[in-house]
Amino acid sequence: MLTAVVTGAVGAALLVDGLVNIAPASAAQSSVGLGTATSFAVLAGQTVTNTGASVISGDLGVSPGTAVTGFPPGIVVNGTQHAADAVALQAQSDLTTAYNDAAGRTPATAVSTDLGGQTLAPGVYKAAGALGLTGTVTLDAHGDSSAVFIFQVGSMLTTASNSTVNVIGSAQACNVFWQVGSSATLGTNTSFVGSVLALTSASVQTGTTVSGRVLARNGQVSLDTNTITRPGCAAAVTPPSSSASTSRSPSPTASHSATATSTARPTSSTSPSTTASGGAGAGPTVRPSTSATARPSPSRTTTAGPAPTGNGTVLAGPGPTRTHKASTAPPRTAKPGAPGGTSPGTGVPTPTGTGGSRTPGAIPPGFPQTGAGGAAPRNDGNSGPLIAAGAIALLGSGAAAGQAIRRRRGSAVPA
Repeated sequence: MLTAVVTGAVGAALLVDGLVNIAPASAAQSSVGLGTATSFAVLAGQTVTNTGASVISGDLGVSPGTAVTGFPPGIVVNGTQHAADAVALQAQSDLTTAYNDAAGRTPATAVSTDLGGQTLAPGVYKAAGALGLTGTVTLDAHGDSSAVFIFQVGSMLTTASNSTVNVIGSAQACNVFWQVGSSATLGTNTSFVGSVLALTSASVQTGTTVSGRVLARNGQVSLDTNTITRPGCAAAVTPPSSSASTSRSPSPTASHSATATSTARPTSSTSPSTTASGGAGAGPTVRPSTSATARPSPSRTTTAGPAPTGNGTVLAGPGPTRTHKASTAPPRTAKPGAPGGTSPGTGVPTPTGTGGSRTPGAIPPGFPQTGAGGAAPRNDGNSGPLIAAGAIALLGSGAAAGQAIRRRRGSAVPA
């Protein structure tokens, strides 16, 4: 019973191995150095022949032979033709060195005579005799873009029609090398990857594409409506460093923001005041406001002094009242009169004007005071003419003041 279980397990393992067939990877290999042959897509020892519209991307050369035929219709792009010149001669020398390097790589893993259906890891693989490819072989670099695949073929390398070399896991065509002990034949419509380093010759049949090189040391290279592109190696992927990195956060920077605080102060606004002073004809004295904005002056009431009667006496009390409406026009400054002067031609002291102040002692006894609610005159028998003269002067002063106000305000009130 135990024997049956073991046998079944071994059979299952063999079945899985047959399905996947991933060969063990040998020691990591460095790339094969091609020297000056690196720039060549096609290089032959004796001749290069072509049929059909082949496109060769890279240098094409021959040495020591001199014959290159079939170009056109074939074309060479991204490169130059070299026939038996120094460049081709040096490239052949470097090809020999590269061939010997690839043939001597160890350790090598033995492979079957046909690679079809296999998935191979990076390393060196050796076929003692001929090696064939029918179907697809997959080369898996496992994420290492610098991984190298080297195939050592003892005699011939042959691919069947429509065969494919598939590269995955970051594998690159520039790191795949086929060292062939005699000649290589790539069958019709094969999709091939890697550089063929053949000892004798190479034949690339109709419709086959090569991402790599076809290099023959001693014989010829024949082409038939092919596309051969010299590969370039991308930069190797470098695994992230496992060392701990120290990340320093920037030190906090103190930010001081100075904010200006404006303290509002009340604005003192003084309306213009008018004070009538001086003798007859003197206008009001205007003190301008301290505010920048002119404000309309309030309405004023001018009250004349006591009016005389027909017998020359002056009755107490206010005279006729005239009201002057305030104007919104800007205030004018009138020339001040002489304070406390005398009325011209009368010798009578003049009052200070309506609503103003008077100088103490300037008005003799019995002279009526100005403004509303004036006092009655003293009846001492001698003051009649004096009072009459004072009343006339007062009326003249009031009329002059009214005219000045009307002129200043533009009033239409008749004098």
